[in-house]
Formats: sequence, C-alpha cells, structure tokens
Amino acid sequence: MKLHQLKYVHEVARQGLSVSAAAETLHTSQPGVSKQIQLFEEELNLQIFQRNGKRLTGITMPGQIILKLAANVMFELDNIKRVGDEFSKVESGTLTIATTHTQARYKLPAAIQQFMLAYPQVKLNLHQGNPTQVTDWVATGEADIGIATESIGQEPRLVCLPCYEWNRSLVVPKGHPLTQAPLLSLQDFAHYPLITYDFAFTGSTTVSKVFHDAGVTPNVVLTAIDADVIKTYVNLGLGIGLIASMAFDEKRDESLVRLDCSHLFPQSTTYLGMRKDTFMRGYLYDFISMLSPQFNRSAIDEVFKITR
Repeated sequence: MKLHQLKYVHEVARQGLSVSAAAETLHTSQPGVSKQIQLFEEELNLQIFQRNGKRLTGITMPGQIILKLAANVMFELDNIKRVGDEFSKVESGTLTIATTHTQARYKLPAAIQQFMLAYPQVKLNLHQGNPTQVTDWVATGEADIGIATESIGQEPRLVCLPCYEWNRSLVVPKGHPLTQAPLLSLQDFAHYPLITYDFAFTGSTTVSKVFHDAGVTPNVVLTAIDADVIKTYVNLGLGIGLIASMAFDEKRDESLVRLDCSHLFPQSTTYLGMRKDTFMRGYLYDFISMLSPQFNRSAIDEVFKITR
C-alpha cells in the first residue's frame, strides 16, 4: 500500500468518479491513476469502485469505508504541512473560507479587509453556498473555516463558536400598504406574494416552523439564496421580500422600505465552524478574532479543549 494510491482513490471520489479530472488535478496521467487504483484493489483483494467496462459508475460498500479513511489520512497530511508552514512560513499560506452569500456580502468584508492588510502573503479563497454545503466543505477539509447559520452548529465533526445573532426584516416598495401597518403580523404575509430564501437556506427552517406553528401558509412565489436577488424582484413589484436584516442597506436600497420582523421570529445565531482535528495556523486565530473580537486565542483553545 502506497500513499499516492490513497491520494488517487481519494481524488477520483472527489472528482465525481472522473479519472481524467483526478489525473489533471494531481498533475499525472490518466492511465497511471487507473493502474495504481487497480494495484491498490488487488492488494486489498476487493473493489473500491463499481465499474461498467472501463468507466467508474459507483463506490462499493467497502470502498466507502476505505474512502472515508483515506480522507482522514489526506487531512492529517495537510495538518502536518500546516505545522511545517506555521514555523517556517509564519505569515504566508492559504485560508479557505466557506460561507453563505449574505454573510460574504454583508458581514465578512470588514474582517477580510483587515485580514488582508495584516497578512498580505496569505492567499484567501472564498467559497459560497448554502449552510449544508458550507458544513460539508469544512467537514471534508475543503475549507478551513465555515461561517453559516443553523446546520453548521449541528455537525458533530466540527467545533463551532457562536459569532453573532441576527433577525429578519420584510422589504417592500415605497408606498406599499404594509408600510401603514402599525405592527406586522404573520397573517399579513399571507395576503401578498412572498419572495424569500429557499427553505433549505439560512435561517429559513426557523421561518417555516414559525409559519407552520401559527397555522399560516405564506404565498411563496419565488425563492433565492441571495438577498440581493430577492430585493431585485421586490423592486420589480413581484412581491414582498423576507431577508436577513443585515442585508438591507439604506443608501443602496433607497427604493425599498424595511419593516422589522424581530417580534415574529426568534433570533438566529451565525457560527464559525472548524474541524475538531484541524491544526490551527496563527493567522486563522487572528481571522476569527477579527470577525468575532470576543474570541481571543486562549478562548478559542478553551473551546477546542472542551469539544475534543
């Protein structure tokens, strides 16, 4: 068994069973990857991948176990590299952040600007998706840190720090009848077409539960994962928009009116999530402190100590 064989099967799985894509990523030849996988399977006396002719079509049951173990080995190899870099390249490296569109657009810019000024030699990668994707990217080691709401705090492979709380607002065009309502109610939502986050997206499981428990069925005509998209369609007169309050900019959104909904929905918490077994580079500690000043290095270490 050779380390590069583990790397090959791991990368083929990551590339959706495409041997050619894995070979390109690993800067080697497609026949070489196929041959090493075949030798690896022969040594183990089992098949990792299901095949239809020469094409890989799936992953066998023992293959799923092996791939999980291989992913752990790859992650620990990255940890070893991080240790080396921490002591030989203190202020250089790569930081991959996974987060949602709203966090990336409205909450992260100040911290990222501060970080880039402090660590100009650190390359930043920003992956955007829904909270489930963010959680998966961090749990599989594709991202160093995830910033999202709800689901990321429920992933047992991660240690999570509560970053901040937020709530929601309704945005409507100027002159809309709801601007005259003394206090919004859930029933008000049912009278108008509603544009909001996808119900699998940030905080929306909380929203759908509130409507369900109140026996109110909103008329959801359009969903999106980006608050700016929601506001665009509200501006077109296609409905009212339910968004995170942080996503409303009074200057940029001057054609809209923001109506507070914090009395209708419970607060949601955004978490910073990292794998429990990750080696923390010094600049990762600093980024967390820049985004959430309540967490200094000793406070972060204490949380890791409790959860490990």
